[in-house]
Formats: sequence, C-alpha cells, structure tokens
Amino acid sequence: MTDLALEGLKVLDFSWVAAGPKMTKYLADFGATVVRLESTKNACTIRVSAPFKDGVRGINRSTYFVGMNTNKYSMALDLKNPKAKEVVHKFAKWADLCVENFTAGKLERLGFGYEDLKKMKPDIIMLRTANQGQTGPHAAHQGFGYHLSGVTGLLHFTGEAGGDPLPLPVAYSDMIAPPFGLAALFAALEYRDRTGKGQMIDVSQLETTIQFLTPGILDYEVNHKETGRKGNLCDSAAPHDAYRCLGKDRWCAITVFTDEQWGAFCRVVGNPVLEEERFRTLLGRKQHEEELNLMVEAWTVNFTAEEVMKRLQEARVPAGVVQNGEDLSNDPQLHHRNYFWDLDHKEIGMYPHLGEPITLSETPPTGRMAAPCLGEHTDYVCREILGMEDYELEGLKMSGVFV
Repeated sequence: MTDLALEGLKVLDFSWVAAGPKMTKYLADFGATVVRLESTKNACTIRVSAPFKDGVRGINRSTYFVGMNTNKYSMALDLKNPKAKEVVHKFAKWADLCVENFTAGKLERLGFGYEDLKKMKPDIIMLRTANQGQTGPHAAHQGFGYHLSGVTGLLHFTGEAGGDPLPLPVAYSDMIAPPFGLAALFAALEYRDRTGKGQMIDVSQLETTIQFLTPGILDYEVNHKETGRKGNLCDSAAPHDAYRCLGKDRWCAITVFTDEQWGAFCRVVGNPVLEEERFRTLLGRKQHEEELNLMVEAWTVNFTAEEVMKRLQEARVPAGVVQNGEDLSNDPQLHHRNYFWDLDHKEIGMYPHLGEPITLSETPPTGRMAAPCLGEHTDYVCREILGMEDYELEGLKMSGVFV
C-alpha cells in the first residue's frame, strides 16, 4: 500500500464542534494519527445535533458529527479531573502538534495552554482557532459560527433588498477557517524542520471570514457606501437568479453577464418579447429586471431543472441545477472522484462518510476508519499510543478520569 502523505504526523486534538474537527479531519484523512479528546460530561455540540441516523437520537448517531471525524481515534477524558494533567502531559510528549478551538483562555485555565505544553515538549506546535483570535478586546467572545455570521457582516448581505437579514444554512466561518489554519500549520512544520523550533498558530475566524467580503468592505472604505442586501440579484448580470422549474421544489440558477450570452439565451427561450430593444443591454435588462425574471420563469417552469441546465449550457449560457441532498448523494461527478466513503460505523452501521475535495496523485486520502463513538479507543490509545502499563491504566480508570 502507498504510504499516506501525512503518515507519521501525530496530532493531539482538543477541538470540538466544527472548525477544529474539520482541520483535524484533513490531517487524519491524509494519514496523520489524530487522537480526539472528549468527554461525556460536556459532549461535543455536533454529537448531539440533528440529523441522526434513522431519526433516533444518540451521542454516537449524529450524521453531522460523522461527516467531520473520519479516521480519528476517540479517547474519553475529563479535562477537569486532576488526573487529566498526567494523561495530557504524556500526549504532549508524544504529539507533533495539538489543535484546539475553545474560547481564548480556556485551555490556559485548565493548565493545557501553549506555554504549559511547551514545557513538556519545547518544539510542539499548537494550532488555535477562536472566534476572534487569542488577543484583543474581543478575544473572550464566546459563540459558534452562527454568531460570527452576524459579527463578520455576512448577514448584512443576505436577504432580499429592503428585507431582514436571513440566516445562513451552515456555520460559514467554521468551513472557512480550516484551510487558512492548515496553510499556517504546514508553514510552521516547515519552519520546525529547518530550525527545530515549534510555535503557536493563532487563527481568527472573524478575520478569515471577512476575507470573502472584500468588495463590500472596500466599497465602504473607498466610497463610504454600504452595499446592503440584494437577494439573488447582481449589479453586473441579468437575469441572475434561481428560477422555478417543473416538479416539486426544483430550481435552476441562471446567470447572463454578456450581450453574447444574452443573445444565446434569447435563441434558446424563443420568446420574441425578449428581443425587444429595452432588453438588449445590461442597463436595459436591469431597469426591467422584475418583468424579465417573470418571463424567464414562465419559460423554466415548463422543463425539468436538468433540461433547463442542459439547453442553456449547450448554448454556453451559465446555468446549474439547484441540487438537494438526494441530487448530491447520486451525483456521478462526486462518485467518480470518490467523495463518499462507505465505512462501517460501530453504532449506526455502514454509512457514507464525506471524503476530501482534494486528492494527490501518489498519496490520495483514504477512508480507513469510520467516525468514532465517544471514547471508543480509550484503552487502545492508552496502551498502544501512550505506552501505559495495565496497572497504570487501571489506576487512572479508578480515578474517574476516563468519562
């Protein structure tokens, strides 16, 4: 078997919810040994978040959790138990790096901050991602990615013009922070290889997210203009929306940027009204956009979303089906690229876990282990990774630290 790209990299994973686990999933899928520390006393939020397999609630049945935690070991450990320091110190000596995404200062209060672990292993790397970073007047801000959708300004841009802000369907910042953190991590690993020195990486989810709002921020900085909400509209395109198609809740997104695309669109639709002078330029189409959108949808409702997409793409007009969960599960492109890994989960059985959007020609990521049940590997980790003797393990069990 081909060695995996990150085989031999050892990761102590304090992280929970999404941003941290998403980072360590990348590492684990490419071969790193990742040990996740968690406790039934304060179970990870997404372990108890819907959807659950077969609609049955359970700490090991969340498919949200399953999607973020392939190829990891889970060790039950109560970090507030006095004996936890003994275990974490063993991990610090073993690990190349540790990852955490608690509110700034929490690990320090538990005695497991960067300076604490550095005493155990001077060259350790700690990757930290908090809502607003580790320093500054708002570093102690508590919350999840949903709250950051407001703080970052994302919700200022979502919703119909003149309407209320609309919530995002996912914790957006939790999906953005991981690539930034991983890029910094590999820089830190390279630096350590050259100098023998570890370091702490401080990733602000606020700052990584506002990278994607640059046009709106610069519009205010330069022009003192607030862009605001526009729904699905775009200043430089018309039509630009998702249009209802044949069938229940079926839609196709259509965008026309250029006059060339507009001409092709008109030929596909075949409505002579669209050929009128008032629609021939972008400015004209924007001025009559409401009427235009009604005419576009009067055409799309006669066809399936797939047929609308096919006809327009063949004419080189940008269009795409608004896919739902069933569409994505059956998408031939995703299956061709091995995006879904069917793995046998200890409690919910054979289940498709999410793979990786990146592959390497010589060392592709692989699904080797299903997402773990809470504490599933505690004994294995203690014996095989930390090298504990039976008497030591039994003594720790009696202390109640493994819960």
